[in-house]
Amino acid sequence: MGLFSRWTGKRRTPPIEPVGISSPEFKANPFLCYSRLRAEAPVWRLTMLSEEAAWLVTRYDDVALVLRDERFVKDAANALTPGQAANRPWFRKLKVFQTMQRNMVNLDPPDHSRLRALVGKAFTPRLIEQMRQRVQTLTDELLDNVQDRGHMDLIRDYALPLPATIIAEMLGVPVEDRHKFHRWSNAMMTISSNWRMLKAVLNVSAFMRYMRKIIKNRRADPKDDLVSALARAEEAGDRLSEDELVAMCILLLVAGHETTVNLIGNGVLALLEHSDQLEKLRSNPVLIKPAVEELLRYASPVDMATERYAREDVTVAGVTIPRGEIVFAVIASANRDERQFTSPDTLDITREPNKHLTFGLGSHFCLGAPLARMEGQIAISTLLRRMSDLRLTVAPDSLRWRSGLVLRGLESLPVAF
Repeated sequence: MGLFSRWTGKRRTPPIEPVGISSPEFKANPFLCYSRLRAEAPVWRLTMLSEEAAWLVTRYDDVALVLRDERFVKDAANALTPGQAANRPWFRKLKVFQTMQRNMVNLDPPDHSRLRALVGKAFTPRLIEQMRQRVQTLTDELLDNVQDRGHMDLIRDYALPLPATIIAEMLGVPVEDRHKFHRWSNAMMTISSNWRMLKAVLNVSAFMRYMRKIIKNRRADPKDDLVSALARAEEAGDRLSEDELVAMCILLLVAGHETTVNLIGNGVLALLEHSDQLEKLRSNPVLIKPAVEELLRYASPVDMATERYAREDVTVAGVTIPRGEIVFAVIASANRDERQFTSPDTLDITREPNKHLTFGLGSHFCLGAPLARMEGQIAISTLLRRMSDLRLTVAPDSLRWRSGLVLRGLESLPVAF
């Protein structure tokens, strides 16, 4: 978490003067920097604002290694020396932070396996497929609301309310509260300064209080929703603890809409900037599945995977990452690696094969990938079918991107039709 404040590498001068890698300016176009890192410093050491050492890994094969190799762990307790653990920054020692770590994204086996099995019993492919018609209906309703205006902010009016409403309905969170949990989520995902870190802590605390009330209500009066299912889920006599249930529900709310907002927003922008691909998709709508896969690769809604820790000294691309230091696998860079993809900086909605890493690899592969794919396919195909003259109303270089480390997405996307 946090803004990278300065480069501390000893190998060579950095290939490009680093700006804040969490900043909107960097997010607008990180690909030149990533290309040069892959070529000149594929494992790059920086110091975070929290004063922790961190490493960016940028080549496809190395990113895949970090995502799958058991020497890179999610739980810092499985990697840090006693001295490192004692010197962790203040926010990592807070009870609220430690509680939030009790979700499957931040744990290793056997805890990760147990939690994923429990969540998997509730978050099933069958449940997701049952949502298909609801996603289509909501998509049409959102477009009906703006049809007569002739313009909209594609993020505020479409890309955000669609997945936020769906995940709220699936979990059983009141849909009218979606603005609350998106505000809390946004504070968590856009940390780029010490002030934003403090703001995030306050917002996570509010989020947790909110979810504890929802969980208490569902335990007293179960419904046909995901919170109720998680509250009663059991696997081999085990179940989620109170903190695990709170952390898991917050994870599902955040992950269940944030990445899809960016998939729709980034994807539509990429199509508008590549009129040949836009028209190809319009004229042949059956291409929507490979098109979404290409948009996941080319305009990756996930910039980098959440942090991992080296459990021991590990050498990657000739560079030794010391035990206990943070490692970020840069997904957006891997997805543009010329060693893996032909013409990686070209948008090609018929690209095959397309082994992008947007949903990760290995045991932490994104549980919500089928839902995100379905929402992206329906949202983009319906938009193009109904809005035949879709166009940007501002210059692309004037668009503002959200700050933050892990995700890459737009603040707004003004369009007319």
